[in-house]
Amino acid sequence: MRRKSDLPELLAPAGSAEALYAAVAAGADAVYLGGKAFGARAFAKNFDAEALADAVRYAHLHGVRVYVTVNILIYDREREEAVAYCAELYRMGVDAVIITDIGLIREVRERIPGLELHASTQMSLHNSAGVRFAASLGMTRAVVARELPLADIRRVVEESPLEIEVFLHGALCVCHSGQCLFSSLVGGRSGNRGECAQPCRLPYNGGKYPLSLRDLSLAGHMRELCDSGVASLKIEGRMKSPDYVYRVTKLYRTLLDERRDATEKELSELARVFSRSGATDGYFVGHPERPMTGVRTAEDKEATKSLGEMTFAPARVPVRASAVFRLGEPCEMTIEGEKGSATVHGEVPTKAQNSPLNPDDLTTRLCKFGNTYLNLPPSNLKITVEEGINLSPSAINALRRAAAEAYENTAREFTFPEREEESAPRTKTEPFTSALFFSEKTAEAVGDALGDFDAVFVPLFSYGEGSVANGVYLPPVVFGHEWESVRRAVLAAAGKGARYALVGNPGALELLEGTDLVPIGDFRLNVTNRGSARFWRERGVPRLILSPELTLPMLRDIGGGAIVSGRIPLMLTERCFVRENGGCEKCGKFTFTDRMEKKFPVLREYPHRNLIFNAVPTYMGDRQGELAAAKISHTHFLFTVEGEGEVRRLLSDYRRGAPLSSEVRRIRAK
Repeated sequence: MRRKSDLPELLAPAGSAEALYAAVAAGADAVYLGGKAFGARAFAKNFDAEALADAVRYAHLHGVRVYVTVNILIYDREREEAVAYCAELYRMGVDAVIITDIGLIREVRERIPGLELHASTQMSLHNSAGVRFAASLGMTRAVVARELPLADIRRVVEESPLEIEVFLHGALCVCHSGQCLFSSLVGGRSGNRGECAQPCRLPYNGGKYPLSLRDLSLAGHMRELCDSGVASLKIEGRMKSPDYVYRVTKLYRTLLDERRDATEKELSELARVFSRSGATDGYFVGHPERPMTGVRTAEDKEATKSLGEMTFAPARVPVRASAVFRLGEPCEMTIEGEKGSATVHGEVPTKAQNSPLNPDDLTTRLCKFGNTYLNLPPSNLKITVEEGINLSPSAINALRRAAAEAYENTAREFTFPEREEESAPRTKTEPFTSALFFSEKTAEAVGDALGDFDAVFVPLFSYGEGSVANGVYLPPVVFGHEWESVRRAVLAAAGKGARYALVGNPGALELLEGTDLVPIGDFRLNVTNRGSARFWRERGVPRLILSPELTLPMLRDIGGGAIVSGRIPLMLTERCFVRENGGCEKCGKFTFTDRMEKKFPVLREYPHRNLIFNAVPTYMGDRQGELAAAKISHTHFLFTVEGEGEVRRLLSDYRRGAPLSSEVRRIRAK
């Protein structure tokens, strides 16, 4: 869907009240911010309920829209609180909620139908099919992946039933959003829950910083962005200072209004505001192999420091007003401005015994808007007052306060419905065992040992006639320009006898249309609650491998599959770090080594993306009693860098319930 306005919306971050004032002062059309819970920036200052309502009032007075982030994965114990929070946001007058979790989306859509929802980039939407999926959930806007090149952005815009939002400027995650488990599985702080410890900014391979990307900057592509039809351009930075928000937003406001690209001088100004060894547009121009890595150098910090600090305070909005005071009638005050008008009534004036009301005294009292965001110059106030009447100062002040409150008010009337009782989730309870081999050669080599598996998956493009596998693993990322080749491979695999497809992205279900392939939901669908599980089962996905971030009791309560053996992918990157750091001859053999000498294998993903795997494999072979107690009937194995002998030994150990001699990761018991 192409936008209806002439220019795209300029969307700025507001991690604090001061940053909100800065964004508004700089000319943002909209701001996005988070509350104290359910947001993907748990360590920003964020806003409590009172501050949120105040932020909405302030922004709306200045004609600025407000979007609130509820963009983390939700656990069952949090679901009712999260929906109630969304109801409160709706009452406040928030313009939209940026949301991720499918179970929460569905429940909010049912119980708060008037609340506008935007699909977060955490939903991993990178093609038109994914955006159509978001539309089917009742979304009005989709924030597409930052990795999309311009041609794919244009394609999504033209084919999408929704508004499209793209990132314009700011920090880049090295992993596709929503697909990073590094901080969670290695550091115990979940990026999908807003607590990312930023392992990509740490050194690897002897003090180098190969995973630390430069910040995105598309200031040199503003004309292309304006012409692309995107509805919104988003500046990242809820952890950044108000100075950063103001300076970056102000410059982009100028570029948008003048519909032009930045000059070299303006690009230098942006670099002074914040830089990690420069900025990058590599993804946007379709060249992710360009130099994109960088760290914040001493020179970068000094350049920013030289700009000096700025201070920001709320800017008052000029309004006009009229007031009427007549004997025997309730007094009346009307405030008018760009936001509209509001009229209120107060107490009834009485006949004056002495010191009757006069226009000068009334003007002084009625123009005192010190506790509001309004400014009423005396020249903008028209007073009608009957002679010989009186009204107490407290009643006059109350009239003024009521008028200001009515004008500033953004609240909506809404009765939050009770949650209906739910039936138990539909789930397959009979035992099912599956395995994914990232190397078809390894799968073929151990083919005689695979009899215990109901489904064996190999990568889609390596599936051949007579394969020992009966399932294909679909690429977790498929850009628009890659869609047709992937679709042809799916049809070919179905024709060669494949029965199952391991699906890790919402849009990928469209790839299976017209085939008999049975979709199995991969862990990449990020199912962390019963509502999400129920949704996928109703969409024709009979089995789900649940999020590796869940504990055994959570897995039990949701009902689904679990990864019980193997190295779990921690990152899915658009860049080929193997080629960049080791050369193509290292493909399948390259690792990242951290400061603790832990080695993280890196394998190629379709077509030249990378998967970075955990240094420590998950293993539950000697804990099968715990799996049974948690009623986990679907067990899933991952085979990545293991050779034939290692795979055979591991399968034998698992069948015998034997422990491994090496370090392993466990599914947590609580």
